[in-house]
Amino acid sequence: MRILGGLFFLIIASIAVFAQVNPSQVPTPPDVAVPPGDAIKSKNGLESKVLKPGTSTGHPSKDDIVTIDYSAWTSEGKLFDSSVVRGHPSEMALKNMLPGLAEGLELMTVGESRRLWIPQSQAFKGREGKPKGTVVFDVTLLSMPTHAPDDVKAPPADAEKTPSGLAYQVLRPGEGTHHPTVADMVTVHYTGWTSDGKMFDSSLSRGTPTTMPMDKVIPGWTEGLKLMVEGEKMRLWIPERLAYKGESPPFGMLVFDIELIKIQ
Repeated sequence: MRILGGLFFLIIASIAVFAQVNPSQVPTPPDVAVPPGDAIKSKNGLESKVLKPGTSTGHPSKDDIVTIDYSAWTSEGKLFDSSVVRGHPSEMALKNMLPGLAEGLELMTVGESRRLWIPQSQAFKGREGKPKGTVVFDVTLLSMPTHAPDDVKAPPADAEKTPSGLAYQVLRPGEGTHHPTVADMVTVHYTGWTSDGKMFDSSLSRGTPTTMPMDKVIPGWTEGLKLMVEGEKMRLWIPERLAYKGESPPFGMLVFDIELIKIQ
């Protein structure tokens, strides 16, 4: 990880193994067997219909991680997987999903719910032990944590700014009053982008938080983390002089979303 002096390769976790689910907890769609006439069909055979419009304009790309709630049925109406039943959303990479699920999500915006009829060729392709034929997903796109934020080019007018030039904005408040010091270790989830929107590192992509010493990270991280408490999520706009100082890539201002999980 470049925060500590070398980029980790992005290792993406694939979709979770199918859980035992209780069909009574999620009603079977009435059109699970055959898509309605107003469903939109792609050249790959995916059919989809918007159930609830989204609240933004950006769409996920194949390199993104997304947070979704979903339920999935066979065309006979058998529920075979559901994050709704498990009681918590799923975070996964588009590149490791079923092709039809990834294609459907690329059509969506945050807040949108959509029903997808995914043909076997874009689903499990007849693999033994997996659902055969067309499968149907109801999917809600909750967030795109690795997708570059709209304000990646420059901090917004309401961002706070320190005398050093670090700009920051609280995305989610934390708990308590204890802030880390340079002597502490911290456990964090984070994603970093260049100012042109290119993601260059993310613990979310690796699927596990990162623990690091406060005195070994770039100066902008040290300063930003000192402002945070456990549970807080913050966006930092770090000028080059507080990042890699033009001595090595990534160059220029960097933007990080950081969640402080634990102070040790």
